[in-house]
Amino acid sequence: MTGQKVGFIGTGTITDAIVRGLLREPAALSHVVVSPRNPDIAATLAKDFASVTVAVDNQSIVKSCDTIVLAVRPQVAKAVVRPLSFQNGQAVISVMAATDRATLLGWIGSDVRLTQAFPQPFVAERRGITAVYPRDHETAAIFEVLGGVVQCDSGRDYELLAAASSLMATYFGIMDVVAEWVTGKGLSRDKARSYLAPLFSELSRVAQEASSGVPFAELSRAFATRGGLNEQVLADFEKNGGTDALKTALDHVLASIEKGFPPEHVKP
Repeated sequence: MTGQKVGFIGTGTITDAIVRGLLREPAALSHVVVSPRNPDIAATLAKDFASVTVAVDNQSIVKSCDTIVLAVRPQVAKAVVRPLSFQNGQAVISVMAATDRATLLGWIGSDVRLTQAFPQPFVAERRGITAVYPRDHETAAIFEVLGGVVQCDSGRDYELLAAASSLMATYFGIMDVVAEWVTGKGLSRDKARSYLAPLFSELSRVAQEASSGVPFAELSRAFATRGGLNEQVLADFEKNGGTDALKTALDHVLASIEKGFPPEHVKP
């Protein structure tokens, strides 16, 4: 993979994270080209990594690179992608939200090898798990370097994992609610943070290290001693609509993904 030349059309936060993950030592690529669309991020990447080149325009990226990563905002995707001339058989990876394969292939207008990927910010540290659809060896190899890959066998699988990824803010939101509650009862904010961050981190570690055949519900039971405090909180959470509220929120975000996110649902 080292000799492969990868170009990024769109130079935002996720491009920055992917490039930094791929080029941190030991570097997985020897040559990366980024678009000048965000001059600050592009210039910083070129300054931080000698192997990064800032292209003069998007078409030069398509012409010179083996693999093209599309990372522009959904609102401007059509205007950016449609004028470009891709090569038949060229590898194209879309990390754009809310743009389905059929639509994107229509804009591209060439017989490219298109895959979709949903990387998370953690790929910058090579700790991110990335959903990829459809299965593709070369695309999987890129994201395997960045932490790990789940290759999806259907577009539906990919959409479901994308919906599940929307829980990141809620995860920290739960931590914030707990922190606000304990500080409201008199605990210092420093003590709350020092205790809660490692607690949640270790719970995540247990889930990750558990055998793949162990349901999360079994882990929940393991941490909910009969008649204990954990069991009491879980019961109250379910009784007061917490589980239903979470499922409803996921249904809503899945519906948004399926219809391509109305523009008002996407941050500029």
